[in-house]
Amino acid sequence: MRMDYISTRGKSKPVKSKEAIMKGLAPDGGLYVPELIPEVSLEYVESLAHKTYSETALSILSLFLTDFSENELREAASLAYCAENFDDSDIAPVREIRSSGFGFKTGGYVGADPIYVLELFHGPTCAFKDLALQLLPRLLVMASAASGDCGETVILVATSGDTGKAALEGFKDVPGTRIVVFYPENGVSEVQKLQMVSQRGGNVAVIAVKGNFDDAQTGVKIIFRDAEFQSDLLRSGMKLSSANSINWGRLAPQIAYYFRAYAQLILKGVITPGEKVTFTVPTGNFGNILAGWYAYKMGLPVKKLVCASNSNKVLTDFINTGVYDRRREFVTTMSPSMDILISSNLERLLFEIADRDAPLVRQWMQCLSEQGAYDVGERGKKRVREIFWGGFATEEETSEIIREVFSGCNYLMDTHTAVGMKVYCDYKTSTGDGAPAIIVSTASPYKFARDVLESIEGEGRIPDDEIECLNKLESVSGVIIPDPLKDIDKRRRIHFASTEKEDMKTALEEALSRKE
Repeated sequence: MRMDYISTRGKSKPVKSKEAIMKGLAPDGGLYVPELIPEVSLEYVESLAHKTYSETALSILSLFLTDFSENELREAASLAYCAENFDDSDIAPVREIRSSGFGFKTGGYVGADPIYVLELFHGPTCAFKDLALQLLPRLLVMASAASGDCGETVILVATSGDTGKAALEGFKDVPGTRIVVFYPENGVSEVQKLQMVSQRGGNVAVIAVKGNFDDAQTGVKIIFRDAEFQSDLLRSGMKLSSANSINWGRLAPQIAYYFRAYAQLILKGVITPGEKVTFTVPTGNFGNILAGWYAYKMGLPVKKLVCASNSNKVLTDFINTGVYDRRREFVTTMSPSMDILISSNLERLLFEIADRDAPLVRQWMQCLSEQGAYDVGERGKKRVREIFWGGFATEEETSEIIREVFSGCNYLMDTHTAVGMKVYCDYKTSTGDGAPAIIVSTASPYKFARDVLESIEGEGRIPDDEIECLNKLESVSGVIIPDPLKDIDKRRRIHFASTEKEDMKTALEEALSRKE
């Protein structure tokens, strides 16, 4: 069966998956979603326990990307999820952490049951975005070739830290593509910035935005909606696409690791097929946890999706009240990939809880744009809370969790994963949920070495230099620095461009006018 993709705003014609991936954003400003969500049996879920990660991804993707051939998807998955790209043969391993009982000062007592961590940071940029962005460029090249288009595809990205480097790494020197990444100048960690500004590749550009992530993301959306600009690009032989999770080709591959994690718990004998598990996901732009929701709707036995926010708790408040309100102070935290007040992927969930009522979604999005808030009402809130639970962690609580998990469990986690652990503790205390728990770990602790080290050692005991923090954290923890981050300070800075948030289109034009 061939699946079409429709826009959440209902004013664009349906397209096949290849076209949806090439466009990224629908012409009406909406996000592409599958016309139906495929359902799988429990036998199907159980069968994945005996597949490799690549085979699992192929199995899931074949249900969604129906105008790609099986050979195309197999080739893309095999090349993306290979030993050269990931430093763990499981690609996304599940680790057990256990102590005599988690008695966190910050989170309450959650008992002596083990907690499982789904590690998504074993790829070339040490962040979960690699699981999708090692695959998306291959899909995009195949889709472009099938369309007969000989022009260049310009990948336009706004990043809160990890997407940028993962996209740069995935698209560098890919024939027929150029990639331009905008990042908030003071809104990413030093390691994240070093990763991006030292990126090599004849088709890459990196530009700092004088503002926060929401400013960068809004600027990119404005460019995508600029029909005149896109027409000018087409006349120059270029067309825009996206590597953010607004692109279905970024989101679909993430569904696979939820099925893979469940299958690993079956193999470990932790659960029997059909037993429900609870996933806790550190969440900013809502793409990662939304992939978990699609897995749940397909038939993965999920009891709850716990949405973990930092002090920018717009999603927590939405889940608990049904009101999405971005009219609040933006807080810069130690978990910068979650420093977001406009969670773009939430629009896909809104479309579903509204029973695919596109005019209603358009109304909500207009309210968000013009008034800064919208209310989905009691019915909408009830539907969200059927599967989602929302909580948040302060900076102090995040540090405390890093320290206590390290000292009590000998496990080193990054700042975002620590937010997830804190919120899971709150969830467990609040609900008493005894289902097996999986915390989705989104990044290596070395991407945020200063804050992780300070959480363990205390203020006043850490070096001023970020690179020295990496080395000291390795000495203190005994956890080896991942190869992609070793000697990162010795890499030559290549990208120096910066722009005001109002001038992003001009900065993009200048970047595209330069030939490397």
